[in-house]
Amino acid sequence: MRQGEALAVEPTARLTPLQHQAAPLRNKIIAALRGAIESGVLQPGARLVERDLCGQLNVSRTSLREALRELQADGILLQAGAQGLAVNRVTREEAANVYRIRSVLEALVVEQFIERAGDDDIARIVRDADGLKTAYRSGDIARILTSKRAFYDRICTVADNALAFDILNRLVLRTSSLRSRSLARKQRQQQSPGEIDAILKAIRNRDAAAARKAAIAHVESAAASAFAASFPDPEIPPAAKTKKKRP
Repeated sequence: MRQGEALAVEPTARLTPLQHQAAPLRNKIIAALRGAIESGVLQPGARLVERDLCGQLNVSRTSLREALRELQADGILLQAGAQGLAVNRVTREEAANVYRIRSVLEALVVEQFIERAGDDDIARIVRDADGLKTAYRSGDIARILTSKRAFYDRICTVADNALAFDILNRLVLRTSSLRSRSLARKQRQQQSPGEIDAILKAIRNRDAAAARKAAIAHVESAAASAFAASFPDPEIPPAAKTKKKRP
């Protein structure tokens, strides 16, 4: 038999069957751990004890480790010596870079939303924005986080930019503790609805330039609030320390 014919009749039954339940379970574990980090149940620096997590989540150690490896690859968890994994404690410099990148990406997806949105999409984002503003006024952090996810999920979905959506989710999670402390501040709760209104106005007018400007301003304001809440005594940059005044 010729080689080509042998390959043509090669049985496919030798392939390893797919484990259909493994990935969904891993995703559920990841979602649970992300929620715990985002809500502050797991604080920065908290060590993750596999035995305890397996008991609390009612999952096997194998499934848990798969989820932990993914979170570690995303920079959300880090190796804490022989003690295992711990929640990453974001530095001031890392946080500054996260917010800079967020401002660029959020401006991009808002522009893309305007390019692709139909009238129905705009009507839906208006409803999402109304829900978000109501959540801010309630002062309920969990409600605010849920409403923010719905608002930005809608924007990224219509923008059809799955890559930006994925990166934004990872960036937000890396600074989740800063974000939660920021959202708990009354000043931030009072500022945010006006910033959302500015984004919404630009979307309604289909003004991409104004939307970009409003999105960047929103992230910059969020960064200022997060830094005020998490780094109340900012260090003087080395350049400022050594810089001499001109005579």
